[in-house]
Parts: sequence; structure tokens; C-alpha cells
Amino acid sequence: MGLAWQQGPLAPHSIGRFLTPEPLPERLLFAERLRRRMRVRFSGECIAESEDVILLHEPGRYPVAYFPLGAVEHGVLEAGQLTTRHRELGTTTWYTVHGKDRKTPRAAWRHTELPAYAGEFEDRVAFAWRAMDAFYEEDERILGHAADAYHRIDIRDSSRHLEVRDGDRVVANTRRPVVLYESGFAPRWYVPRADIDEDALTPVEGQTFCPYKGLADYYEIGGTEGAAWSYRHAYDEVRRVDDLVSFEPDKIAVHLDGTRLELEPGQTVIPHGADRGLDVAEVEKP
Repeated sequence: MGLAWQQGPLAPHSIGRFLTPEPLPERLLFAERLRRRMRVRFSGECIAESEDVILLHEPGRYPVAYFPLGAVEHGVLEAGQLTTRHRELGTTTWYTVHGKDRKTPRAAWRHTELPAYAGEFEDRVAFAWRAMDAFYEEDERILGHAADAYHRIDIRDSSRHLEVRDGDRVVANTRRPVVLYESGFAPRWYVPRADIDEDALTPVEGQTFCPYKGLADYYEIGGTEGAAWSYRHAYDEVRRVDDLVSFEPDKIAVHLDGTRLELEPGQTVIPHGADRGLDVAEVEKP
């Protein structure tokens, strides 16, 4: 289960609750060893590598990987003057990351005045995910954000009636949708292209990257951008939704067995640190 993001158990909009006599704190942070070798590449070189990575799960945010300072190549980190304050972990010092042929400010950070209960983050540094060239688990590149070890995806065939409408226009009508259940998300319904009026779908620029499913393409419907998406080349683990199309219920009318679906709360996540755009060519690099 994704612990702290979307609708996971530690997320602000969790769909479940802990059965305790006293209410839990408003925010719970969770730290755990990743138990996988992780590497960071920047400016064409490996700048950090460790099997002793700790993931921080923070409510409403993607998990973040923290490396021991000793696992970072000498000369890579330069402390800047900028400091911020984390509400639970205290003062945060930001670093410029130096590579072979470039440097990037605010590309890494470290908590430098940790409370006693968070001692496992002492002398550890995190790198802004997409400010780096790439992250790897063993030799496989991980896209988008650090993978949540508790994350799970289940895909099921269905015979329920799914209809998508843009005003009076029927965009999709199927009795063979595929439903994807993903930790922390409301169920997502995918439709075979043979059951879609593809003239209603206008491709738009820009894709997003999911470490579990791959690269998502988006569509405009009736002037509304991002009303639908598709994984045209889904990862092997989720091959059953490859090239199917899913529709965003807060942007277009999606009816399941006659009931209109609504977007549930808690479906957004705040990324950590500095960010930048990636293009398709870069994502496809090893």
C-alpha cells in the first residue's frame, strides 16, 4: 500500500482509519530502509551509490530517498546560504550539486538540526529527483519519483457498462472496461480503443512519467485538456492497460452502470525539491 500519498493510510485524505482509542497526530512521518541498491547520475556520472538508503514517507508527498553522506562522491555537494525549516525535522540546508560539466543550485538538501526521534537521517542527503539525470534501482532506471515499496497495482476485467459523454456526444461506450486498482488512488477505468470515438480525442503536448506504469500521453476532448490519457507503451507489469484509454471524471462525464463518477479528494501529490521537465527522448535513455 502506498503509505503517505494520495489516499494511503498516512495521507491527509486517507480513506481508512487507524483503530486506536486516542486520535493520532495530524501528521505521521514514516522512515524505512529501502533494502535496494540505488544510484544517482548527474552530469553523465554516478555521484551517489548505496545499499543503505532510507525512504521518508511524508503525508501528501512522494517518498524521498536519503543517501549516507559517505556514499556521495567527493566534491559533489556545496552547501549554500539557503536554509529552510521542516516542520518536524528542523533546519534544512540546501546544496548546489556539482558535476563534470555543470552545477545545479538547490539540487540536494540535508536536515542539519534533527530532533532525537529522527536520528536515522543524521548525515544523510536527498537529491531533488528530476534535477538529476537519473536514478536507478540496481541497473533499472526509475522514473517520476522514488518507488514506494508498499505500492500495489491490480488489474481486473469487467463487464460493467461504462459510458463517457461530452455533452450529447458519446465518446466511449463499452461493456468490457478494464479497471486498474492502484494503492492510494480511486479505481481507474480503461476502455479499449475499438469502443471509443477516437475522432473526439485530440492529442496534446506533454506527458507524465509513472514509475509503475510508464509514459502517459494525454488528450483534449471538446476543448478540455487532460480529459483522457493512455499508456501507449505500458510497462510489462501493467501490460493489460497498454494503449487503452482512461477518462478523468472531473473533466468529462463518466458514467458507470448509470451512475456518474466523481473525482475523489486527495488525488494530488506535492513533489519534493527543485524540479524540471523531462522529454520523451531523455526518458528512453538507459
